[in-house]
Amino acid sequence: MGFKEDFTLKSNELLEKRVMRDAIHDYIHVDHLIIWRLINAQEVQRLRRIKQLGGTHQVFQSAEHSRFVHSLGVYQTIRRMLETECLDNYLSDYDKLCVMIAGLLHDIGHGPFSHSFEGVFHDNHEDMSVRLILEDSEVHDILADFYEELPQDVASIIQHTHPNKALIQMISSQLDADRMDYLLRDSYMSGTTYGQFDMSRILRTMRIKDDHIVYKESGVQAIENYILARYHMYWQVYYHPTARSYEHLFQSIFLRVKDLYQQDYHFQTNMKYILPFLENKETNRDFTNFDESVVLYYFREFTDEKDPILKDLSLRFLNRRLFKYVDFDDINEVEEIKKIASQHGYDPRYYIITDNQKQIPYLHYGDNFNEIEILDRHNQLSPLPLKSEIVSAILNSKNYKSDQKVFFPKELKDDISIL
Repeated sequence: MGFKEDFTLKSNELLEKRVMRDAIHDYIHVDHLIIWRLINAQEVQRLRRIKQLGGTHQVFQSAEHSRFVHSLGVYQTIRRMLETECLDNYLSDYDKLCVMIAGLLHDIGHGPFSHSFEGVFHDNHEDMSVRLILEDSEVHDILADFYEELPQDVASIIQHTHPNKALIQMISSQLDADRMDYLLRDSYMSGTTYGQFDMSRILRTMRIKDDHIVYKESGVQAIENYILARYHMYWQVYYHPTARSYEHLFQSIFLRVKDLYQQDYHFQTNMKYILPFLENKETNRDFTNFDESVVLYYFREFTDEKDPILKDLSLRFLNRRLFKYVDFDDINEVEEIKKIASQHGYDPRYYIITDNQKQIPYLHYGDNFNEIEILDRHNQLSPLPLKSEIVSAILNSKNYKSDQKVFFPKELKDDISIL
């Protein structure tokens, strides 16, 4: 017998178990020493300085919660999953430990302002999370000191390569701990009700069939509510155009910084923390040091730069002078707006931004890993669309909603409104 087979969760229990109050889960329980050590690692504590919802707090003012509390929430949701009879009996203690850790660490690779950062530097947060788990970091040291294969086993869950597909489903699927926590948490923190659904009911109907997670037919209505909650949260909260405007400003600032750097512009500001990213040479330590407090410091410093575009964009960002927006159907309309911007002295590269948001509530993959499968009373499996009239109607509709907007400085609003 080896370490994985012999390991018991009880052998790693804390002498004094910890609990943390939480708005969604009431209490988050920490029973194991390695989990407590990981929570206190610098890469996890850094998530306190990364907002969960990027620019959404510009619309929903109370939505200033962090990636840290969400990560704890995902960990706690997985704990609740593991308490269900089907998973408790199906998984080894070592697998349970791996998936709890994966839930806690799945977001450590998020940059400042989350997905906006990825859009600027073309980094994928999952790839960065894996890198921090496998390479030089405090998190890696804690995992490797516990067991040499633990970093790779945890990373493989996030990478979707772990041989036990149920572990991957718990972290990343159409119905996973990540989505369940962020819908409930983001809805609560934004002061809305769009994201509410009955998580307890969904967890009660979980089962294991053919080595993957499925759901009893009695849970279909709760799953329908979850899918609709996700749909409404995207359109009412995540894709709110004012939040998108804030994030576009963020990206325009860094686009200008990158352009100036390539033009050998002499920054008055010490670029120590940004330089590794501009040179595509950032180390894990560089990434860990780069959080939203650092970005906001730089944006304040940029308001004193000699470059008028960088200065203006930074002032707009800090003082919430956000871009306005209009819908468009034809790219020629955007070209007209760019001409108006140029005539008023605004460089369209930084001041005219388009985006097209789409959201499909449910994806029909046709395979039993990515599909939400329903177990009927005859012990037969069917994909969710065959058991849900609502989901079937969504799939058959083909008219998926999209939202195409062009963003521009508010000073141009009068000129653009006559188009």
